[in-house]
Amino acid sequence: MKITMPACAVLVLGAAHVAVANGAGATPSKISGSTALALAGVIAPLSPTLSGAEKKAVAMLFAANADIPYKKPVVVTADKIVCRTGNVDITLRNCEVTFGKKVRTVNGPTANEIFATEALAGIPPDGAAGSNFESLSKLSCTIDPNAIRQKDSSGADCTFQPGN
Repeated sequence: MKITMPACAVLVLGAAHVAVANGAGATPSKISGSTALALAGVIAPLSPTLSGAEKKAVAMLFAANADIPYKKPVVVTADKIVCRTGNVDITLRNCEVTFGKKVRTVNGPTANEIFATEALAGIPPDGAAGSNFESLSKLSCTIDPNAIRQKDSSGADCTFQPGN
């Protein structure tokens, strides 16, 4: 009898391993490259501090368009991100993203994107009765369109504190 593991379980286990290797919970974590761009890409549309041009620039880069007219680095920040999915109520998917005193709550596909991207970034999941949680704080991602245009895996860097 052959035992197989779903690809998503391998991804989550691999991401948890990365978080442990990065010292999750003790020191700030840092990610770069495509994962950093993905994390910035799912948070930027929610940010009340980014201009429309900055949001559009990050969206275009995240949509595989490296040759964009916006040239300045974009800094995507969030004070706290807490996502929850249900393993009993399987319809439950929500995230609260805090920007200073403003809290944005998203549900459904948008929350699922953030939850999955946090896992990809190495945020370890935490469970509670009927729910799975992922959280981080002090997110700061710098997206540099000029560096990304070089297509050498540079130009996207994020730091954050896991948990909180």
